[in-house]
Parts: sequence; structure tokens; C-alpha cells
Amino acid sequence: MTFHIITLFEDAFSSYLGESIIKRAIEDKKIRIKFYNPRDFSDDKWRRIDQKPYGGGPGMVIQALPVVKAIAKAISKSSTGSGAGASASAKNPTKSTKIIFLSPSGKQFTNEYAKISAKKYKNIIIISGRYEGIDARIKKIFKMEDVSVGPFVLTGGELPAMILIDCIARQVKGVLGSAQSLEESRIASPDVYTRPEVFTFKNKKYRVPKILLSGNHAKIEEWRKGRKK
Repeated sequence: MTFHIITLFEDAFSSYLGESIIKRAIEDKKIRIKFYNPRDFSDDKWRRIDQKPYGGGPGMVIQALPVVKAIAKAISKSSTGSGAGASASAKNPTKSTKIIFLSPSGKQFTNEYAKISAKKYKNIIIISGRYEGIDARIKKIFKMEDVSVGPFVLTGGELPAMILIDCIARQVKGVLGSAQSLEESRIASPDVYTRPEVFTFKNKKYRVPKILLSGNHAKIEEWRKGRKK
């Protein structure tokens, strides 16, 4: 699985991608992350890619052409190694490639969406906007799906992109090490406990629920089901 990220702020990803499970997945070559900065595809002397919006209004809008060129580059990279005779063009990326446009008004991202994406696609291109957004004409050139990570607005698409990478990567075989590590595929309580069995804080004792110490797995499963409600 390769994630192709269109973003003005690649450095925003470095700390998250350089830690824990995602870091190991990259090192083990279970997933790959590639970045494409629209500024690198600008014809402007100063690499400027934003202009005032037509129709008036506050803020600035990212120009279409630099983003179009960045997406086209990502598509060309995604076609590499897709099989004998595989090819991709701006309008017709390979069937193993999906383009996602991050938008607060898009389709709600879910675990099921992540699972299907990991199973169906080898390359996912994620477009992370900034400022007042990206010139909508890019959607006339490429087939893409508007996706939202929740009913709220953020200052940019970098955090949502990281959410998609994390959630989809978990579904890629070998990333978590064990299929049982996928909480959504098993009965898992939102409350978990570990040693010691009892600890004291401000003269009050806090204990692990007795059912978890019983060794009765059937009853433990019933308890976990009840806790999920």
C-alpha cells in the first residue's frame, strides 16, 4: 500500500510517521508514503500557488494547475509496478488507485471505508487543502471522492490525511502483526485493565473487575459485550 499525499506542509507529517506502529510499517515496507508539494509544480518565480477567490470573500484559494500537476505525478508513480502493461493517465489512473479529496462536506470516513480501501486499492492519493480550499476545477480533470473525518472544520487537511493513513494502514496485512489486534474485528471493551490487580491513590483502593480475573472466558466475553453498549 502506497499513500501519495498532496500537501503544502510535508513536515507536518514527520513526527507522527516517525513513531510507533506506522514507523515500523514503513521500515518493514508494509506501507509507503510519498509527498507531492504543489509549489514544486508552480510556474511562478516565487513558487506562489494561492490567489484571491473569484466572487469575493476572505482568504486565499490554492490554484488548480499546480495541484493538477502534482496529482498527475502521483498517478504516474502509482502506475509503476502495477503489472505488465499497466499504464495510467491523468483522466484514467489504474484501477488499483483511489483519489481522495479531503473536505468537511464529504462522505463520512469510517472503519468500513478504511477496510474496503485497504482491500481494493494499492495506491491512495490524498489531497490535503489549506486556506479557503483548492480551485474546484481539479475535480473536472480527475475522478475523486470527497471524504470527511468528522463534522468539523480544521485549518488544513494534514491532520485528516494522517487519520486516513493510520486507519487504512491498520487494515493492511502485517502492519499490526496480528489480525486479532484489530479491535473492530473482535469483541473489545472500551475499558481495559492491567497489573497491579489493586492500587491505592489518596487512601482509596482501585481494583480490577473480578470477572476479568475469573478465567471464565465466556463470561468475560459477555462482560465485554455489555461494556460496548
